[in-house]
Formats: sequence, C-alpha cells, structure tokens
Amino acid sequence: MSDAREVTVLGSTGSIGRQAIEVVRQNPDRLRVTGLAAGGGDVALLAEQALSLGVRTVAVARATAAQDLQLAFYAAAQQRGWASGEYRLPEILAGPRAAEELAARPADVVLNGITGSIGLGPTLAALAAGRTVALANKESLVAGGDLVTAAAAPGQLVPVDSEHSALAQCLRGGARDEVARLVLTASGGPFRGRAAAELADVTVEQALAHPTWDMGPVVTINSATLVNKGLELIEAHLLFGVPYAAIDVVVHPQSIVHSMVTFVDGATVAQASPPDMRLPIALALAWPDRLPVVQPPLDWSTASTWEFLPLDESAFPAVRLARRAGEAGGVVPAMFNAANEEAVAAFVAGRLPFPGIVSAVARTLDDAPDLGAPTCVEDVLAAEAWARQHARGVIAGG
Repeated sequence: MSDAREVTVLGSTGSIGRQAIEVVRQNPDRLRVTGLAAGGGDVALLAEQALSLGVRTVAVARATAAQDLQLAFYAAAQQRGWASGEYRLPEILAGPRAAEELAARPADVVLNGITGSIGLGPTLAALAAGRTVALANKESLVAGGDLVTAAAAPGQLVPVDSEHSALAQCLRGGARDEVARLVLTASGGPFRGRAAAELADVTVEQALAHPTWDMGPVVTINSATLVNKGLELIEAHLLFGVPYAAIDVVVHPQSIVHSMVTFVDGATVAQASPPDMRLPIALALAWPDRLPVVQPPLDWSTASTWEFLPLDESAFPAVRLARRAGEAGGVVPAMFNAANEEAVAAFVAGRLPFPGIVSAVARTLDDAPDLGAPTCVEDVLAAEAWARQHARGVIAGG
C-alpha cells in the first residue's frame, strides 16, 4: 500500500468522481484515495465513500452540510456494524473554499471532477501546491485559460476528457515539432446529418437523447449543438499549445476513435477504445503509466464499420464560434461558456428554439466589451456575470 499513488477526488459524488473511485477500487495496489470533496447535495453517498475508502479529509461546499455529513458518518458506520472507536472519522472542511483548501493538501494527484467555474479555484490551488492535476473540469481551462496555463508547470496538467486523453496518447507517437495537426472527433450528436432548416423545431426531449454517451442535461445539449466540441477545441489549444488553425473537428458517429494526431510526414495516429470514461480517468490517475484493470478492449473478432464525416458548419456553427472566441483569448472563452449556459437553460425552459442557443451566444460575443486578459479568478467571474446578464437580455428580447 505504501507505493500506492495518493489521490484527492474533487466532485466525488458526480459521474466522473464515482467512476474514478471505481477505478481506484479496481487497482488498490496502485491507487489510494485520501481526500474527497463534493457540493454536499448527497451527504449519504459522500459519507459512504469516505468511510469505505478510509480517507483523511472530506470537503463540502455547503457549510450547512457539515453537520449533516457528521450524522451521515455515524449512520454509515452503524450500518457497517462498527462500534464507536472502531473507526476514525475524517477531518471535515466546509464552506465555499473547502475544495480549494483540500486541493492544496498533500496528495500525488488531484482529480478535479467539479462541474462549473467553481472548479477553477481548486485547480489553481492544486497547481500552486505542486500537485499533478487530472483535469475533468472544462471551465478551468475554458474560463480560466490564461491563469491555468501560467500556473501549470510542464506535465502538471493531465487531461481526463476522452478526446484530450486520446490526443495526449497519440502525441507520444512523435516529437512536438513533428506534429502537423490535431483532429478532434465528434459523435455529431442526435441531429447529425440534419440541415440547418431541419433544426428549428427540435424539442428538448430530442436534444437530450444522445446516441452514445450518458451525460447530464447541459453536457448532452452541448453535444447536440456541438458547443461541447467548441469547448474541447479551446481546451486542446491550451493543453497542447497547438495553434487553432491546426486543430480540426471531424464527425465520427461510432465514438470509437476518440481523437487523432497527424504528423508532418503524413502519418496519422489514432486512439481507439470502446466509449467508456473509466479508461481516460485511469490513465490520468496513473499517468504516464497504464493500469492493468480498467475496461475490456475492442473485440476484433466481430465485423465493424467506422465512419468519418466532415462537420457541417452551417447547420452547427458552434465550433466556428468557439474558434473565434479562443483566438480572441482573454476572458472571451469564459463569456462564450457562460452565455451558452444561459441559452441552454432558456431552451430547456421552452423560452428559446434550438438554433437560438448558438445565435444568442454569438450575439453576446458581438456585444462583449474588451476586458483584456484575466489577472485573477474574480476577473473571470466578472466576465461570466456580464455574459450571463447580457445573454438573458438577448434571449428576452427575442
């Protein structure tokens, strides 16, 4: 156990966090969870995770959840038949900055699976403390790109997204100056193949029916608009330092090839595996090593067909808009992301048609003031607040 890599999991009760804990349990000789953080919405699950893993510290974002968590610890211990004194309760950190405090505590890897811009502070805290950050929090890079890239030492950021994990794996195939292009693959979402005119009457239910992945509503709708691929484009540029002009997006409905790298000699290296987030999570936790027990590989004994199609940018303009936001830099990507979240909420509430999501974001960016590069987290949050308010006005104005 002494050689096991110590892991802090931020967002432990969410999808990424739960799968990360599953990976750790599959590989107890290689990984050990020593800290957990969650919002506090599911204290029973958080308490069960903490006791079963024997963690040192638990952080909850809601200060009022601390007492609930204490009670949940006792309930979980009783359920296990443990008498008082048979177990040690973890230290509890509570409040809006609890995850930041935990992220700076001793650990080999901090997995940031928090959703939203509240994940930016913990990422910066972990980097400042010298931790390796396994990054699943998109907003850290999209919203806080300049801050995060300035804070990160080479190799300190390891991607968890399946596409960026694939790129990191493919980039092992050559030296950095041999890279010609990065190619991000997109499933195309539920409306792949539809023309722009055929998207006007799309319903919320249709947009939430993703063909491959099981994700939350915002991410699923971002996949339907291809905003998610725009966010990943921005992340790829920031993670790997490749110019936007040298990053392509191609539609691959089967979601087997997770991304590709084309080298200067014309060779393209692709990473292929069944669509399962445990593989990129495991690789991020053990990077640069691979763990022996993660998921079954592709079955080459059965016939299969893989398709690759060009992206229809007239029907799905989100990638082009994200490229524009990324090239503008500063807090513009943060505004792109925040305006999109407002537009998605309006679509889900029936106040905006499906094509109106990306057009509301575009109109917000058109009107955005030049706020320059962010110098602190507050600059990013202020830019997001402006974008949210402006997007709400655009949506209300029709």
